[in-house]
Amino acid sequence: MSKEIGIDLGTANILIYLKGKGIVVNEPSVVTINTETGKAVAVGEEARDMLGKTPGKLKAIRPLKDGVIADFQITEVMLTHFINMLNLKGMFSRPTILICCPTKITSIEKSALQDVALRCGARRVYIEEEPKAAAIGAGLDISRPSGNMVIDIGGGTSDVAVLSLGDIVTSESLKIAGDQMDADIMKYVKDEKKLLIGEMMAEQIKMELGCAVNADASLTMDIRGRDMVTGLPKTITITQQEVQDALADTCDVILAAAKRVLEQTPPELSADIVNKGIFLTGGGALLKNLDVYLQEGLHVPVFVADRPLDCVADGCGIMLENTKYLE
Repeated sequence: MSKEIGIDLGTANILIYLKGKGIVVNEPSVVTINTETGKAVAVGEEARDMLGKTPGKLKAIRPLKDGVIADFQITEVMLTHFINMLNLKGMFSRPTILICCPTKITSIEKSALQDVALRCGARRVYIEEEPKAAAIGAGLDISRPSGNMVIDIGGGTSDVAVLSLGDIVTSESLKIAGDQMDADIMKYVKDEKKLLIGEMMAEQIKMELGCAVNADASLTMDIRGRDMVTGLPKTITITQQEVQDALADTCDVILAAAKRVLEQTPPELSADIVNKGIFLTGGGALLKNLDVYLQEGLHVPVFVADRPLDCVADGCGIMLENTKYLE
């Protein structure tokens, strides 16, 4: 019997859903390779801990950028590692793989995803769009003739989509998401505080103090980095209000995209969306008060899905159980 798996191949994390078992892999999409031998030294969590801390011959690489494959070979190494770890390939059986991708990717990027999955030993490969899987994973019934809207904010891309009758009606994909928020924080700290910090530190600030609106000025955090003036290590304090200011532009771009998608939506579906509300999925949905910020801007109720990080992988699982979604 061949196994069936669904893969949420994200810029920040890779999640793998095994039919009948649920989510079996949830690891960062990072591979550390030895540049002299070209061999992978670490994959996933272990490799992420090495980001920005490797000596000369080791290099920690994130093979996906903006939701698509930036480094073909390293992506293959990473996927093969996890497929072998799950022991999915038998002597006579190869797994069926369903991979999710952002909405507006090119046919070349799609075929690259397919090639990688086939080279990792897949028997058949299905490619599905992320917002569709996210909506199904968030518990929305998209098979009926009624409007559902999701905003899926991942690491590399944000996808805004309106779905009806099992497919996407209008959508927009932005190459602005969680990674851009980290970059915004790094830039703000560099420009305003004259301190250089790394990606890991920026992500920590985003998770602890990140906020879209209504910041609490009394919440602070000590951050460490390299002073740009003296070149020496230094610790400073940053407030939640400052982090909110740093993230303001990115939040505005996501809001503008949601407005554009709503403007293109047929009026009958718009009426359904006003009744049901908009669902936020992906890691970006965990940004504090993002739902409040979007609700104020769109005048439509906005809800955060129950397990926003797992929505796409859960949706893959439901699609594998009900093949009608894949036909």
